Amino acid sequence: MTLEILTSDLLSPVRHGFFSRRGGASSGIFAGLNCGQGSSDQSGAVAVNRARVADAMEVSPTELVGVHQYHSADVLTVTGPREDKPKADALVTATPGLALTILTADCQPVLFADRNARVIGAAHAGWRGALDGVLEATLDAMEALGARRADTVAVIGPTISQGAYEVGPEFLDDFMLEDSGNTRFFANGNGDRMLFDLPGYGLHRLRRAGIGQAEWTRHCTYSDAERFYSYRRTTHAGEADYGRLISVIRL
Repeated sequence: MTLEILTSDLLSPVRHGFFSRRGGASSGIFAGLNCGQGSSDQSGAVAVNRARVADAMEVSPTELVGVHQYHSADVLTVTGPREDKPKADALVTATPGLALTILTADCQPVLFADRNARVIGAAHAGWRGALDGVLEATLDAMEALGARRADTVAVIGPTISQGAYEVGPEFLDDFMLEDSGNTRFFANGNGDRMLFDLPGYGLHRLRRAGIGQAEWTRHCTYSDAERFYSYRRTTHAGEADYGRLISVIRL
């Protein structure tokens, strides 16, 4: 099966892709293009998958630059290939040939570009990172490299949609502390449960930060098991582990 690479006209002509799970070498619960080196999948299969991604992006596997994601607002500025993975949840660069990568399995993968300044970014924005400001921090780091916020565009890739993201009342409290207007990102669920609109919140934070344009690809990771990995779906199914989707952007 060939790779499936989702793209957005908003980011064109910058080379980028939100990769689905199709076209990979992994099997079992990881079946497909699992690019998570931290998963319990066979390391050889993950290496093959990452090599296929690198080939599709026309870079070497060593030029796929990532970070050790931990739901923070920390951003790494990258100037060349690196073997280590510092703790951070976003990357930015103005160096041609480097491919910035983010791994997700329900959280938002967000790709950024200022085509005029030739500065790009990639962020992992789960609810905690988005609430703590990882999207704004990515824009700040891009500006430090010469980007202009008003010239920057961002695209949110496949992520969990509101209809699949049930949360408890204590979850709402965290968002109310940040802004009482955040109630608009919550809908009623069963009993005291609520449904949270993660991509809607991500778009709100980007637009409030003054970004030029932003959109969501409108793909839900939870509801489309054939195309996407989902941490929440795996948890509900009682499976031992889950694959990670990769999103990539390069100059």
